[in-house]
Amino acid sequence: MLGSRFGTGSISSLVGGCLLVAGLPVLAAAEKLYLFNWTEYMDPEVVSAFEQEYDVEVIQNYFTSNAEMFSKLAAGGDAQYDVVVPTDYFVPRLIQAGLIQALDPEIVDNRDNLMDAFRQPDYDPEERFSVPYLWGVTGIVYDTTTFEDPAHSWSLLFDPEINPDQPFALLGGDPQVSLGMACAYQGNGFDCVGQEPWVEAAKLMRKTLDRGNFTGFVDSTAAIDQIARGVTKVAVTYSGDLDYRKADSPETYGNLAFFIPEEGSQLGVDTLVIPARAPHPKLANQFIEFMLRPENAAKAANYAFYRTPNEAALELVEPSLKESSRLESSQRDVLVTTPLIEGDQLQLLQQLWNEVRSR
Repeated sequence: MLGSRFGTGSISSLVGGCLLVAGLPVLAAAEKLYLFNWTEYMDPEVVSAFEQEYDVEVIQNYFTSNAEMFSKLAAGGDAQYDVVVPTDYFVPRLIQAGLIQALDPEIVDNRDNLMDAFRQPDYDPEERFSVPYLWGVTGIVYDTTTFEDPAHSWSLLFDPEINPDQPFALLGGDPQVSLGMACAYQGNGFDCVGQEPWVEAAKLMRKTLDRGNFTGFVDSTAAIDQIARGVTKVAVTYSGDLDYRKADSPETYGNLAFFIPEEGSQLGVDTLVIPARAPHPKLANQFIEFMLRPENAAKAANYAFYRTPNEAALELVEPSLKESSRLESSQRDVLVTTPLIEGDQLQLLQQLWNEVRSR
């Protein structure tokens, strides 16, 4: 879900190609693991440790939305990648499309490290296809010099009386998340499902897109950077993305703040899965087992500034993450996982979203 250390896989391929062209001797390549991931979402030190332990090279490619990831796998990417990092509600879609395979329980045998709240989830109740990696929440990021003390509400985006003229952006990607925000603002819950609430949410979204201060759809990291540059003043992002940037460059992002809207929002769990035709399935299972080890799970959370679902890792994460990583019952009052939809419902949702975007 994050983004700055791009394209290590393509760089290594380019260098190898240049050596071949120049006629220079090239050492035999180690076995490779191909990882399809959100940008800046995997600690390089953890990746290096895996490479050393298994004598392999990890090649990463990146996506910016679940929809982009799904399209790439459906177009043949399920035979190109070994491990992919989809958000929870996309796991059933990947299963139904035959794009991922079951994990090997003989190798991935350390699920007991996980918190109870993340065991046997609705999106994979038998825990056959996925393992939770990191989790976070969707909310609003804003410029505190423009909005000193805004109400913690989706109204900062959807109510033209609350924000009549300051530029704002919305999160691109999957329509279920976009319409979920509008549903929450209208009192139907972020986890709304069905024709009536979706149609009402689509109408609101259409009006919102027509407002003169709407600047467009952007991904989570671009939203943060646009506010830092003054291009927009308020947008939608993920909690860990802003935390990461504020810690890395407080002088650049110090005027930005984040809140979870009181009407409700998304609790997103990013998972580790193996594509159906992964080139190296055994190595992929070994990588997932490796990431479940407490020391590696803690490093992943500390690096990405997202919360760990790994109970055994809590003693090793930064103090601020240790507390926020525990999914308290009070958080359940405003945070919900994105509901699972399929078939006719999924088709209706996509049709409504296409109409919103095409007018």
